[in-house]
Amino acid sequence: MKRNLFVIRIGLALFVLLSLAGCISLPPSQTVEDVPPATYEEVEQSAPASQVTESADTEQTTPVQQDTEQVPEPTPAGQEETVKQESVTEGSVEQIADEKNSAEVLKELRLVTTSDVHGMIFPYNFITDTPADHSLMQVSTYVKGLRESGSEVILLDNGDVLQGQPVVYHSNFIDTARDHIVPLVNNAMGYDVASVGNHDIEAGYEVYGKVAQESQYPYVAANAVWTETGEPVISPYVMIARGGLDIAVLGLTTPQIPSWLPQNLYPEVSFLDMVETAAQWVPVIQETEAPDLIVGLFHSGTGDSGQSGSMNENSAIQVAQQVDGFDIIFSGHDHKDTDLVVTGPSGKNVVLVGALDGARTVADVSVRYREDGTIVSIDGQTVSMQGLEADQELSSRFADRFEDARQWLSRKIGTIRETVSSRDAMFGDSKFVDLIHSMQLALSEADISISAPLAFDAEIQQGDVYVRDMFALYPYENLLYTISLTGRELDMMAEYSYGKWFNQMESLEDDLISFRTDAEGNLIYSERYGTYEGTTRYYNYDSYAGVNYTVDITKEEGNRVTFKTLSDGRPFNMDAQYTVAINSYRAQGGGGHLAAAGIDAQEAERRRLSSTIRDLRYHLMMLFEEQGDVEPLLTLNWKVLPSLWARSGMESSYEKLFGENR
Repeated sequence: MKRNLFVIRIGLALFVLLSLAGCISLPPSQTVEDVPPATYEEVEQSAPASQVTESADTEQTTPVQQDTEQVPEPTPAGQEETVKQESVTEGSVEQIADEKNSAEVLKELRLVTTSDVHGMIFPYNFITDTPADHSLMQVSTYVKGLRESGSEVILLDNGDVLQGQPVVYHSNFIDTARDHIVPLVNNAMGYDVASVGNHDIEAGYEVYGKVAQESQYPYVAANAVWTETGEPVISPYVMIARGGLDIAVLGLTTPQIPSWLPQNLYPEVSFLDMVETAAQWVPVIQETEAPDLIVGLFHSGTGDSGQSGSMNENSAIQVAQQVDGFDIIFSGHDHKDTDLVVTGPSGKNVVLVGALDGARTVADVSVRYREDGTIVSIDGQTVSMQGLEADQELSSRFADRFEDARQWLSRKIGTIRETVSSRDAMFGDSKFVDLIHSMQLALSEADISISAPLAFDAEIQQGDVYVRDMFALYPYENLLYTISLTGRELDMMAEYSYGKWFNQMESLEDDLISFRTDAEGNLIYSERYGTYEGTTRYYNYDSYAGVNYTVDITKEEGNRVTFKTLSDGRPFNMDAQYTVAINSYRAQGGGGHLAAAGIDAQEAERRRLSSTIRDLRYHLMMLFEEQGDVEPLLTLNWKVLPSLWARSGMESSYEKLFGENR
């Protein structure tokens, strides 16, 4: 009974699953066009009789609770001898159909999935106060069109919707008395099932618990389990009866959530390896349900198909390659437009499709089958929502919520005396990040502050400052922690940060920024971010305040940083203990900085001294409201040396980061 009561609290963990320092992503520089579908073909065989029956008048979605006595031991992952070479392909697989099959009339089921919507409910960017050409309103138009054409449709969401656009922040933390905007819209659109993302959990139990309670569709997450018992916190899978087929939808989330989010957001919950969890549950589904289709709904990306080991952040391909039984897998979390066919260990093809973030695309899978339930073909594709007309009926229904959020975001909270840009923070000390440092030090009274530029290309213009500007300055719902670190640990963390941030320059012609290269030595361009990729992401470019230091870019990684004195004049001591202000993502190990200093998650938790209750964006709002007129200052406490080399390297790197016309 105690555990069941806690389930209510963690309809929670449900959402607990609902995943971190992945992050708001910048819009891709180009519109994603529809790509050719990927196709799966099975040899004719009769589908087993399902234990889920479909009513003549209604279709069913049945959450499945765990019975621990029915769960077999996990199948060992990574049996390399069963994984075929060249088992991941792009594009399509040639359809296999004989003349008899082509002559008969087939039924069709469409599975449409959104992923990483990040609050893009309306076709509007609330941060820039400008219209957008993609959102759930366009998705609604697309799905309505399928339904009106007579197609049977299953609508799924693959997590990370409760963070991003300020309209969801408004519903999360400001307008909390009314029903939450996310289940309101998703219920109206007719969603059937959803997975849980790391950024959903980031919103906290009060938020995701409320969302779960108000949702008319279930959430699934097989690898989020109670630490004490190992039982899933929420339904590991659900059965959906639709169009005469019985479909099992198994949910998984990225197991790296504990690396990004503090334990208090998901108390008494652990996250398991995806491959091992899938290997445990697929046989249970097959034996218990005898479904016509098994679908994976994974808040986890495709990553590298050559990954090995356990607890990988992006394991969708690994699951498809190593666990037999799946027909379709929907990926997410990595914000990639994915359209693949993956060969499983027995040689069976698995269609693996994933949508872009922000409802820019949807993953759309067509299942064609005979009247007796025999599957004939499975075709996957991604479809662009950009350019579709928004659903006017749905937009009108929730127009009041749109206007309430917009008015709140348009509230003036102060002024700023000069324009600050995150671009400056890519190359050295900047007023953009120093504004965050000054707030963190004032709020915590710590000796030293650590922060990174959490926006790649954002700007707050001189003059009036509005609530929406805080979302450009600080995109994430991080809390502020204070932790205890030694001078030596701080030095190791700084060496790690600057080692991955800056290139070791050997001449004035070299780049200041350390860029990734391929096997041929060419720079790697990121379509997701519209820039060449750095060795690490910009949100890992940690700088320090409260201490004076230099960074020598002519020296090798691990030997660049020299700490001198604290800002109050005290000598910096490698053996001294310092109180450090740091955001919750970094304090949980996000980015690997603490690990570089030999501090694991358990030790980091032991070192924690305090935490704010509200997120850092809220405190930035309070800073402007309390001060009224803010003058951004450059603290000049750190410097990149040699200065001439740094300036030359910045000029070389600037165009690679921001393009010719930026």
